[in-house]
Amino acid sequence: MHKKVYSKNLSLVPRLVKLAHKFNRFYLEGQGKNECKPFIVEGHQVGLVRMDFVDLLKKYPEVFEIKSNSVVLNPAFRDYNERTKKVESVLMECRQNNSFIALNGWRDEYYEIRPVFSSEPLLKMDRSATCLFGICKYGVDINGYVRHPDRGICIWLQKRSTTKPTWPGKWDNMVGGGLSEGFGVLETAYKEAEEEASIPSHLLKNLSSGGCVSFFYESEQGLFPNTEFVYDLELPLDFVPKNNDGEVDTFQLLSTQELLELLFSTDFKTTSCPVVVDFLIRHGVVTPENEPEYPRLVELLHVPLQSIYRHNVKSNGAL
Repeated sequence: MHKKVYSKNLSLVPRLVKLAHKFNRFYLEGQGKNECKPFIVEGHQVGLVRMDFVDLLKKYPEVFEIKSNSVVLNPAFRDYNERTKKVESVLMECRQNNSFIALNGWRDEYYEIRPVFSSEPLLKMDRSATCLFGICKYGVDINGYVRHPDRGICIWLQKRSTTKPTWPGKWDNMVGGGLSEGFGVLETAYKEAEEEASIPSHLLKNLSSGGCVSFFYESEQGLFPNTEFVYDLELPLDFVPKNNDGEVDTFQLLSTQELLELLFSTDFKTTSCPVVVDFLIRHGVVTPENEPEYPRLVELLHVPLQSIYRHNVKSNGAL
């Protein structure tokens, strides 16, 4: 039933590609237009720094070497702990001085910085600061859905608390969270499912991996190259999510048609849109038959972030 409803509204179809351009704003538009410098740690490019932040980092030459074509973390810092400590000292001062709005979201939750996902971490950084360095981040999302006898496939969404430091009051995936220091992918999925939606362990046994999506977004706060590990979870019709951590205002069950309309509004968290679009593709709601730019749309859900930064850079930071 939901497929027929979608295909009747062909005016919605091109908007999906426009939406994909929105959450890939930097990947499609920024790299050739904005002046940014690669961020180099131990000979690896792990990020990209916009010029407003580069100018501030010039005040800390003992920590960051500002070269003509890169920002290099002082190679004298030889281990994970020392690199972490030196970078955090700069970030704490920036935070105290209210230098960047991104740091208003500081929450003492750390992300580990790696050249690629499979690499050993080089340092860790508070999650609020990673966008200032254009660090590739990883997260986990769970699509909770039901097969409704009358409405077809319906998906649960959460409305974020208005006190959240990012995207307050916006609609979001049912469960989602960043991959923090010390947590694995599936471990994070279980943790976030319990904290955000009170999903019991016997239901979580039905988690099904849906792969991952990746995108490169830019906002006034910074750069967001993100990879999200995606899980689907079919839920009983009588299950209703309940928040445990105070970060969700409410949950709502939407049909795919209602979901599409919400995606195109300003009420949905932009960086969660790829997870929803991917779900609609994998479950046959968006198809090559009703989406003329289907291959382009699928490509924009899988930006090559694992190879977008250059690695094994020369020791002097030259690219």
